[in-house]
Amino acid sequence: MIHFPKVRQSPLRALGVRLLAAVALVVLIVVIVYVDRGGYRDVTETPLSLLDCAYYAVVTLSTTGYGDITPVSESARVINVFVITPARVLFLIILVGTTLEVLTEQYRTNLRLTRWRKKVKDHVIVCGYGTKGRSAVNALLENGLDKSRIVVVERDQTALRSAIASGLVGIEGSATRSSTLLDAHVKDAKSVIIATHSDDAAVLVTLTVRQLTAGKVRIIAAARESENAPLLRQSGAHHVIVSASTAGRLLGLSTSAPPLIEVVEDLLTPGQGMALAMRSAERREVGQAPRALDPLVIALVRRGKVVSIAEPAGLTVETGDMLVYVRDDRPSTVAGA
Repeated sequence: MIHFPKVRQSPLRALGVRLLAAVALVVLIVVIVYVDRGGYRDVTETPLSLLDCAYYAVVTLSTTGYGDITPVSESARVINVFVITPARVLFLIILVGTTLEVLTEQYRTNLRLTRWRKKVKDHVIVCGYGTKGRSAVNALLENGLDKSRIVVVERDQTALRSAIASGLVGIEGSATRSSTLLDAHVKDAKSVIIATHSDDAAVLVTLTVRQLTAGKVRIIAAARESENAPLLRQSGAHHVIVSASTAGRLLGLSTSAPPLIEVVEDLLTPGQGMALAMRSAERREVGQAPRALDPLVIALVRRGKVVSIAEPAGLTVETGDMLVYVRDDRPSTVAGA
């Protein structure tokens, strides 16, 4: 099931509000009639009870009007003209408006679904919206990717509601199922990020994505244990991030070289000072040494492979290279840019 970000009040809440308004209106009319019950006549010629007043209010507001209770005094007729009749119209508006609201919301949802299916392309699918999935989405947004180009696949309803509340398109279901990934238009996606809670699920999702896309969509998978990384690569993942070993290395750095961990945190945390970025090499930079460029270049990406600037192949910039560099990411710098 595909869920879109909420842009307005939900139909059920709107129905509840209108229902409460209708009940409040009925109660108000009951009170008005009961206060002036002496001005009404029943066919049985008996004084009106509270139940009689409630009965009169309901049949009058619903335009049924059996005529067994009628206003006879001047004050009762004035109240019927200036209070009860407008209340009857308002009551009908509430009921009709509720029906139209529900039908309109269903039509609007179907229309959004049709438009989304026609437009969705080159998007990023995030399988799993736990800690890793949310961090991946935040990184995508920080790098300028529009929310409309991110699709979250999640079977947990609480996590899915969190994604939808953040303005993302969410698909409820297991990413291990082909039907769920097809709903996410995986064949038209730019890449798939697999951030499941277990490595066995990540392997199964990777295999399913590779089978559906014939290896044409880039797959980035997260693994908890390093021994599962080769299996994920064999399953079709282009990149594998091992969370446990990466965290362990950072813990080791924090004890042996504490300043290095601060540098890494600075690079990974947006708006703190430094950030990693990538851009195409300009014509004037071709043939120059990467170390001589400004801002600081730390690696080259040549024909899809990372080239270290310490290697002989990385001593000069070639045409078509991508430059991995460290940029100033302080808020004041970004605002002034």
